[in-house]
Amino acid sequence: MADPKGFLKVQKRELPQRRPVSVRLMDYKEVYEQQESGELRRQAGRCMDCGVPFCHQGCPLGNLIPEWNDLMWRGEGRQAIERLHATNNFPEFTGRLCPAPCEASCVLGINQPPVTIKQVEVSIIDQAFSNGWVTPHPPERLTGKTVAVVGSGPAGLAAAQQLTRAGHTVAVYERDDRIGGLLRYGIPDFKMEKKQIEQRLAQMQAEGTRFRAGVEIGRDITWDDLRARYDAVVVATGATVPRDLPIPGRDQSGVHFAMEYLVQQNKAGAGDSVGDQISAEGKHVVVLGGGDTGADCIGTAHRQGALSVTNLAIGTQPPAERPDSQPWPTQPTLFEVSSAHEEGGERMFLASTVEFLSNEVGEVRAIRVAETEFIDGRRVPKSGTEREIPADLVLLALGFTGPESDALESQLGLPIDGRGNVQRDGSYETSQPGVFVTGDAGRGQSLIVWAIAEGRATAAAVDKYLEGATSLPSPVKPTDRALSL
Repeated sequence: MADPKGFLKVQKRELPQRRPVSVRLMDYKEVYEQQESGELRRQAGRCMDCGVPFCHQGCPLGNLIPEWNDLMWRGEGRQAIERLHATNNFPEFTGRLCPAPCEASCVLGINQPPVTIKQVEVSIIDQAFSNGWVTPHPPERLTGKTVAVVGSGPAGLAAAQQLTRAGHTVAVYERDDRIGGLLRYGIPDFKMEKKQIEQRLAQMQAEGTRFRAGVEIGRDITWDDLRARYDAVVVATGATVPRDLPIPGRDQSGVHFAMEYLVQQNKAGAGDSVGDQISAEGKHVVVLGGGDTGADCIGTAHRQGALSVTNLAIGTQPPAERPDSQPWPTQPTLFEVSSAHEEGGERMFLASTVEFLSNEVGEVRAIRVAETEFIDGRRVPKSGTEREIPADLVLLALGFTGPESDALESQLGLPIDGRGNVQRDGSYETSQPGVFVTGDAGRGQSLIVWAIAEGRATAAAVDKYLEGATSLPSPVKPTDRALSL
């Protein structure tokens, strides 16, 4: 184990410092500074190597957390990245973007702040890339079988890498002009710079994975044609249909879905020319939705020079500490202050938006909100509490309802389940033999660790379908869910 007395000697969580707000608002670089190595080793040394490491159940990937904590504490970074890569294809993504359900399950968290698992993870992979320890792992032999992966988010990339290493010839199709899915065009650079994607894609290309950007399956190539060309097809298109807010004034100019806004900024950050870019500069911005996407919009609006930023959430403000109703080792819903919230703006809870108000030329000028009240379990605006909030730009960050399934239904006849997701069986296979569904397209909007875990598990199912047996790991089943009460 790591330092046997580490959790007794060091009882405080130590995380890297964020760059000063006044400095980081001037660019889109990642907000965190590099953590001092001695501090990082002290945090890894707090890991107790529990007899039953509940951090394993908190992570759907089954990451070998005590093992690489121990190796990091001992200064054996090369061995640490080998143990980390044994279960996780892309720790540089999860270490930056995952909400760390493993930390909520840390046994030390029963009576102390949990180990900084996520920070140790990202430090291991960053050190590995810096030292040239991340190398291609091409297959020893080719099977002669071909697989098409549609969608290049974390689920699709994980499935593609596993299948390529198993010896299959894999092509990844992406309708956007660059590979990466929401990693590329949904995550702001200040949370993850795109060099993280590029260095991993370089490894995958060297292993033999082929990438086809700018090709939309269902339009440029029909799903039927794709199925005819390949021995197996993996649908990894994500859950990209945004949840709307159909209230009076929704059609006013200046009301946009969050992804319209975030994608444009990422394209501009990549050096592309973006016509009629949605900008927050000099505007009163209102962001509806209190999740990660809402926070991404807040941080982007600050960097664009918004006059003010207001974040509205329809529910109550979560507690600062774990409530009795969400005991360890479940993942609690807590009030969090992300880097974007730290940068300014106002957060309001129990705020129900009832109408978008416009000026004489049809541009949004304000929103009318009311206090939320709960009636028979429903959240409704409380009569008599209405008020106006100035708004020149409104961003809807209300989550997603499922995948874009029209072409899948019409061209392949794939059924959609009651939750709006593509229906699949216990092996990720659809009603069409040889067509598999992975990630958010099959389970609904979820976490990046679930996407990678499903991508790995789907790869094992595809390999078994093609070869009759598989040695690839299968960390989760389609019916698995996070531990909750």
